[in-house]
Amino acid sequence: MYKRFHIIIYFALTAGLLSCSGNSANKKTEVPAIPVTVTKASLTDAVFYNLYPANIVALKEVELRGQVSGYITGIYFTEGKEVHTGEKLYEIDRRKYQAAYEAVQSNVKIAEANLEKVQRDADRYTDLESRDAVAKQVFDNAMTDLKNAKQQVDVAKSELIQAKTDYDYSLIYAPFDGTIGFSSVKLGALVTPGQTLLNTISSGDPMGVDFEISETEFNRFQHLENAVISKNDTTFKITLPDNSIYPYMGKISVIDRAVDPQTGTIRVRITVPNHEKMLKPGMSCKVLVLNANAGQQILIPFKAVLEQLGEYFVFIVNDKNVKQVKISLGPIVKSDIIVLKGLKGDETVVVDGIQKLHEGSEIAITALQNQQHNN
Repeated sequence: MYKRFHIIIYFALTAGLLSCSGNSANKKTEVPAIPVTVTKASLTDAVFYNLYPANIVALKEVELRGQVSGYITGIYFTEGKEVHTGEKLYEIDRRKYQAAYEAVQSNVKIAEANLEKVQRDADRYTDLESRDAVAKQVFDNAMTDLKNAKQQVDVAKSELIQAKTDYDYSLIYAPFDGTIGFSSVKLGALVTPGQTLLNTISSGDPMGVDFEISETEFNRFQHLENAVISKNDTTFKITLPDNSIYPYMGKISVIDRAVDPQTGTIRVRITVPNHEKMLKPGMSCKVLVLNANAGQQILIPFKAVLEQLGEYFVFIVNDKNVKQVKISLGPIVKSDIIVLKGLKGDETVVVDGIQKLHEGSEIAITALQNQQHNN
């Protein structure tokens, strides 16, 4: 009886110990659900642009330089204002060029009068020679005099053209409609032909916008150059230095002939209207080019993306657990990013708490984040 009592006590103690051990093991393996914030992935109209640093350029620009020497005797424009084709801008002292021109005009008249006299003599000797009534030497001298007289007229006329050119160059006119800058010379300044810069004129409407693209983008931009552009097309926008959007859209006018081998880039020029004169040559700006992936796309918050060894993943909700899904990314749109592959657009994606998750983690959804796509 006493022995049986001890056996019962032993088994009771053993059972108690095993029970305690089992409870301890269950407590160790029990993992609480991870609190997360989620959002719904869905197809959205994503309108976004690639940005390129750019500069405003005049489509026509010319430096005015004197072609004859002399002192500036007249300035006939207002600096910084518009000038028109043929408008008189500068005068270089014309007196000596006028005198030279008039002198050469007189020389031409003298040469022409001499030619008339020699021509009459030559005609008379030609008639006499036909009747064998004049010495051969006299006839030959008359023909030589006629030839020389004609050459003297040609020389005089060439000198007249040169004198007329110099005389005309003493007045400088606007070569096209545009805006003229600050004058580099004042009244009385000495002009050296071909060297002295007088001023610069640049056209103002339309204007060019130059920027560089990668050689890998060439085919796309060539397609954009050949595409038919509608009046309200928004493929190209311009951001001004104050970050405001320029009110007129642009279109490609020129793609440079070659790629720069040092940088692997090629220059592109778009043209834009400039009716209000908001653009000035040399101004810096940014060109916004509509991205090729713009349109119906899947957008998710960028912070929902997990990078591992150069690959990208998101966690999607599967009942109370999560599943890790590999994705391919497109461009960033503000705080969101486009998902090109990996999602269908109807998944619930974990946004906050992804650092604590792994495949199959149990989660507790604390909030549903509403996406706002401010494109």
